[in-house]
Amino acid sequence: MQTNLQKDSKIAVLCGGFSSEAEVSRRSGENCYKALIRLGYKNAKLIEVTENIANDLKGFDFAYNALHGKYGEDGCVQGLLEILKIPYTGCGVMASAICMNKEFTKKVLRDAGLPVIKSVCITKGDNLYDKTKDLSYPMMVKPVCEGSSFGMSKVNNQDELVKAVFEASKFKQDILIEEYKVGKDATVGVLEKDGEPFATDILEMRPHNEWYDYEAKYTKGMTDFIVPAELSADMTKSVKDYAVKAFKACGCRSVSRIDFVVTDDIPYILEVNTSPGMTDTSDLPAQTASMGISYDELVELTLKSAGLNK
Repeated sequence: MQTNLQKDSKIAVLCGGFSSEAEVSRRSGENCYKALIRLGYKNAKLIEVTENIANDLKGFDFAYNALHGKYGEDGCVQGLLEILKIPYTGCGVMASAICMNKEFTKKVLRDAGLPVIKSVCITKGDNLYDKTKDLSYPMMVKPVCEGSSFGMSKVNNQDELVKAVFEASKFKQDILIEEYKVGKDATVGVLEKDGEPFATDILEMRPHNEWYDYEAKYTKGMTDFIVPAELSADMTKSVKDYAVKAFKACGCRSVSRIDFVVTDDIPYILEVNTSPGMTDTSDLPAQTASMGISYDELVELTLKSAGLNK
C-alpha cells in the first residue's frame, strides 16, 4: 500500500451505499471517478458500496468518499477505513458522526458562540405540543440524521406539524423542529490546502419552489444559483469567517459545506455537510468554479487532503 499519493495509486471512489441518498451518491461518484481518470489517476476505480465493502477495498491505497447519508457520512465507513489504514477524503470519524446529527451540530456550534436558529429535538414518546410551545410558526421539521431534504417539511400550524412529524419519523425517530427564517439561503464550502482551511465563494440559492427541497436541489432549472452571493462586503466576510469557525469547531478536515440563512443581518448556520454533493447541479463545484477552480481541480484538491485520524 502506498503512503504518498501518486498518479499510479490505486484509488477507490466510494458511492451508492444504503442511504436514501444512494442515487445522488452514484451521480457524485461517477463524476469524481471520471475526473480522476482525466487527471491521469489511471488506477482509480468506481466502487459501489455493499456489505462486502471491507473485502472490496483490499489492495487500494486511497479512498475518495463520494457517499452521502447513512453509513457513508456518519462515521461508519470512516471507521472502517481507519481500521484498514486506507487514507480517505473528507472528515474523520468524530466530525462525521457529529455533523450527521443536526441537533448535536447545533450544540457544538452554539457552544462555540456561533449563531443558530432556535429549535427543539423530539423523539418517540415526547409531548409534541409541550416541546414546541416556545417556538413560533412557521417551522421546519427535519429528521435529525438525513440529508438532501428527505423527510423535511415546512409547517404553518399544529395540524401540519403533526403530519410533518409523522412523515419525518419514517426516516428517523429523532426529529429536529426549528423556526423558519425568511432570508437569503446561502452556502459556502470549506476546503483545505496544505492543512489550512479556507472558504470558497458564497453561493446564494433562489429556489423556484417555496424552499430548497429535493426537487430544487437536484433538478436543473429549479434553482437560480447566484455566485458570488449578493451580500454586502461585511456580510460576505462574516459568512466566510463563521464557515471556517464552524469547520474547526466541529473538528472537520479536508472538505465540508456549511449552509446558512441570512436574515436581520445575522448569518444563521443551518448545518454542516461533511460530504458535499459533486453532481452536475451541486453547490460546491459551482462555488469553486466562481473562484477559478475547475471541477477536476476541485477533485484533485480534495484527493490531496486525504488522510487518517490523527
